[in-house]
Amino acid sequence: MSSLLFPFVKVNLKQISPLSVLRPWRSIFLKSLHPYLKSAELANLRLESTKEGSRYAAHKKKVAQKDSRRNERQPFSRSVFAAGTASRTAEFMRRKSGEDMVDQPVATSKGPSHAEVPDCPLTVTEWASLKQNSLRPHQFEVQMMKRMVAARSSIDIAKSLLTYVAVETGTLNYELLLKYLTLCVHGNYYSEVFDLYEIMKSHFKTLDPGAYSLFIKVFSTTDRWKESFTMLESLSKTMTPSPRNYGDVIAGALQHGDSTTAWALYDRLLEQGLSPNQDTWQALFKSSCSEHSHNERLRDILLFMRDNQLYPGEPLAQCISSWFESLPADNWTGSWTTAGPSGTCQCCGAALESIRLSEEEYGLLKDRVMRDVIMGRDVFTKTTPQELDRFRKFVESVPAFDVVLDGLNVANTFGKGKQSETLLAVATELEKQGLNILVLGRSHMRRHSHSWDRDHMTRVQQVAHCFFTDDISEDDPFLLYAALHSGNHCMFVSRDLMRDHKACLADGTTRRLFFKWQRGHQLVVHGYAPGRRIRFQRIQSYDTILQTDGASWHIPYDPQGQDRCSYEVPTTWLCLRRAGRPTRPTEAS
Repeated sequence: MSSLLFPFVKVNLKQISPLSVLRPWRSIFLKSLHPYLKSAELANLRLESTKEGSRYAAHKKKVAQKDSRRNERQPFSRSVFAAGTASRTAEFMRRKSGEDMVDQPVATSKGPSHAEVPDCPLTVTEWASLKQNSLRPHQFEVQMMKRMVAARSSIDIAKSLLTYVAVETGTLNYELLLKYLTLCVHGNYYSEVFDLYEIMKSHFKTLDPGAYSLFIKVFSTTDRWKESFTMLESLSKTMTPSPRNYGDVIAGALQHGDSTTAWALYDRLLEQGLSPNQDTWQALFKSSCSEHSHNERLRDILLFMRDNQLYPGEPLAQCISSWFESLPADNWTGSWTTAGPSGTCQCCGAALESIRLSEEEYGLLKDRVMRDVIMGRDVFTKTTPQELDRFRKFVESVPAFDVVLDGLNVANTFGKGKQSETLLAVATELEKQGLNILVLGRSHMRRHSHSWDRDHMTRVQQVAHCFFTDDISEDDPFLLYAALHSGNHCMFVSRDLMRDHKACLADGTTRRLFFKWQRGHQLVVHGYAPGRRIRFQRIQSYDTILQTDGASWHIPYDPQGQDRCSYEVPTTWLCLRRAGRPTRPTEAS
């Protein structure tokens, strides 16, 4: 015990020049240099700054002209499903609203709500005084240890707190020891972890999953790694260990040369229906760069990623590339690349898989959406039997649609102007392309008001078929019904990402098919100003999924530091090809 206690969606296409960011700082920089520069040198710098401003103005004018031409000829922009789009949109909206220009409030004192973490070990008397002055003395020790964990405090400070508690109470409770264990694990204090394991194992009948997980994490990286396997077995008697638990023991076995145990645990993980984490895959690929007795198993991992639409992060992608390049006789080469707009690899020129669903996939998806989303158990909370029957007869009485518009959603795309004017502009733009259009709306949209001009709505009905549901009905099921009923060619226009409807689907395979169909069929209005052409965000022609043709592998991956929402897909690829496969010229992106 002594060792324990003592020690951007591109919403507009104007490019922001780096000079526009740096110019204000140049002025500040010159002022800071003023006392150290001779007047002639300062004048010279000012002259250069003036010239720079002239060049910047000319550059800005040139970019504006270029963007004006681009706006005229490009009706599409980046896909709403491309990685980073959501974060860039949020950043753009913050800048547009001026939030980044508003001074943040100055932080005020936290007051006496809780005691600050000491910066050095305290005596028993000092800890007693600190506890006496706290607002919640009955929770003082555990809360203080939690704050030490957050602050990554020195182990000596934590030990001084444990000493105080032991002197005052004669015991150390489980919760406090668990928080202390967390601090030791995060700080890599392995000898303290080993001591604490012996103490907790001898004083408590059982350990909770949190304690087991922390002990497994540490023991698996040391010479005592086999004990982590025993801990995993103990944990398995009361609950299913997490993928992280399995991954730690697998990594420990591989680190110590026991690949048989590692693969046996990997098989057990899959048998229990768990999805391995990327650190586990990374350890398996990394360990196989020197010995290649499990090559088929590693290819199975790649196919598992494909079947479950999983994307490796950059560290795992690097390990995959290294493993391919280490294969004897095959002579693979890996390159980091992107896909061109037409769906070809920018490195080797290979055509990527189409985003279009096969007839079999489309038929399966259509049946499942009709059953689980449109005709689900709560169907008549979204509409009425009479309205649904009226809509079915309407859809069957007209030719198949080329595009279906969520009228209210489209009309609310932009905050300025009349909603009816926006809807009319979008419908007119699509009608110019010779498309058969359905506009789904609500009953109130036909009543003349400030937002809904009767003349606009009359013109909408002249360029498109229209169906208006009751104001209390949900229109998304109608949109999905019309689009899927019309055929695999039919697009739909909406900003709604349909996550609730995807969640209604019964199994993962159907949800992935729905997401693939959605990415290949959903148009999102990108930009609009009265009198100018409507632009839509681009629909990719290729599927962002791990794929192979035998002579090459193409693996979409997440670069480090890339923010990607669950409904977004990566835009960067790892291209792996055998020697002899040519590297082809890239296309303009």
